[in-house]
Amino acid sequence: MASTSKLPRSIYYIVGNEAAERFSFYGMKAILTTFLVSQFFNPGGAPALEAQAAAKANDITHFFNTLVYFLPLVGAVVADWFWGKYRVILYLSLVYCAGNACLAIFQDNLNGFLFGLLLIAVGAGGIKPCVSANVGDQIDPADESLRSKAFSWFYFSINVGAFISMLLTPLVMQYASPMVAFGVPGVLMALATLVFFLGRNSYVRVPPSGVNRANFMSISAFAALQYFRGQRSKTGWLDAAKTRYAPERVDAVKSVWRILAFFAMVPAFWALNDQNSSEWVLQAKKMDLHFLGHTWLAEQVQSVNSILVLVYIPLYSYVVFPWLEKRGVRLSPYRKVGVGFLLTILSFVIIYLIQVQIDQGQSPSIGWQVLAYVILTAAEVLIYQTGLEYAYTQAPESMKSTIMSFWLLTISLGNYIVSAINGSIAAGGVFSGLTGANYYLFFIGLMAAATVVFGAMMWRRKTPA
Repeated sequence: MASTSKLPRSIYYIVGNEAAERFSFYGMKAILTTFLVSQFFNPGGAPALEAQAAAKANDITHFFNTLVYFLPLVGAVVADWFWGKYRVILYLSLVYCAGNACLAIFQDNLNGFLFGLLLIAVGAGGIKPCVSANVGDQIDPADESLRSKAFSWFYFSINVGAFISMLLTPLVMQYASPMVAFGVPGVLMALATLVFFLGRNSYVRVPPSGVNRANFMSISAFAALQYFRGQRSKTGWLDAAKTRYAPERVDAVKSVWRILAFFAMVPAFWALNDQNSSEWVLQAKKMDLHFLGHTWLAEQVQSVNSILVLVYIPLYSYVVFPWLEKRGVRLSPYRKVGVGFLLTILSFVIIYLIQVQIDQGQSPSIGWQVLAYVILTAAEVLIYQTGLEYAYTQAPESMKSTIMSFWLLTISLGNYIVSAINGSIAAGGVFSGLTGANYYLFFIGLMAAATVVFGAMMWRRKTPA
């Protein structure tokens, strides 16, 4: 029977907080790469500096993303072991606000601006694993329908906040000033912090558990040490840890390693996907931005991603997947991710062909990039939603937080790949030849290689893919 109970009041504070925080984060990111180029690396717009300036800006943008998605590992440990989720969210939100203030103040000081990005990465990354888990804490575990409703509102708030901010912040940048454009997301983050604080008396707070010494890293490290000492188990290298740790904890770690094998090729996807907020924006500035009767700003085009996410989730769940299943097509996690990989390659083929035209001095319609967004977002929802579901259902209860952090780590690793490559281009290193269309061709090859390896993994599985 469907639940007739209402969402607890605390959920509304969390949803309001998330909408404002996501407005802040995506509004700042929408203008970040182009601002770095125009303000710090090529303020005069010199054609000779264009490639190097773009590479420097992309390096910073993707390294920022690397930190944002690496630091959830730290935030989760601090929340679960020491402070609890509420204090981590509140304290790091204040750090987040300070970072936004630095972006608005240090418009002519690159070091000050970068320090602001570091503070935002600490704040946004540290609270990331806590906010979504905090939603679950507010709902009675027995009321799954209410839990689903709460997370639906939560996810809706994320994408609405992102969509509105990516439309409005570029307009503020154009018609006001960089200080105001970066200041508005700062105001929204302050509002997010205030909304979260106002709900302090309504939250269900799960207390920290203290240091868990039988954790994933400890068990894996001990098993590896035993292996290299020659104290090995015939049933698997991790079983050597059962001499110190409870067998059920060791078996839980085994499950985590199996899931990590599923994650192994996903960083390649994020290396391509997260370029839509940086490299694609710089590409859009060279295109004909008049589309559907309106002349768009290059930074606004990426808002297509957020609105498409809201379209694809119900489309997949209620139309595409049921239609395929009725026709006997088995939709395993491996197949969904594999299709997502192929769609990602297709989207980048379009971006590559656009760049070929730009390199030839043409100005293709931004409609072609919108088509690439349509395909890439279809891949993103397939991979992201499937990865989360697979991780949650396959992980043992005691390791679910660990797995969620590792899933976010795949995003971090993907962005680090792009950051390192752009850093090499900017410094005239081994990847310096990756300019123009060759840049996108390289990533098509990278994703194709990852897809082949993933396909081989799927083929070798003992159970049906």
